[in-house]
Amino acid sequence: MKRVQSACIIQTLHFLQKDEPDRALAEKMIAEEVRRYKANLTRTGTKYKILSETPQPDGSVVIEIKKQYNASPVGSYLD
Repeated sequence: MKRVQSACIIQTLHFLQKDEPDRALAEKMIAEEVRRYKANLTRTGTKYKILSETPQPDGSVVIEIKKQYNASPVGSYLD
């Protein structure tokens, strides 16, 4: 028999601009989407660590994140 002792997943997420003609408004909407994503992780109790958060020249944002996989223990992955 085997059991998962610890598990994490690394994702690269690209928060893209919508079809918004006003660039400043589009950047605000992206920033809000990123904020909501992080708040949702916190609200659901998902353990995570942002490895990088990189704004792109077009106003989009790329986030590399290491987060808890399902409800598995994270062990030392997030240290």
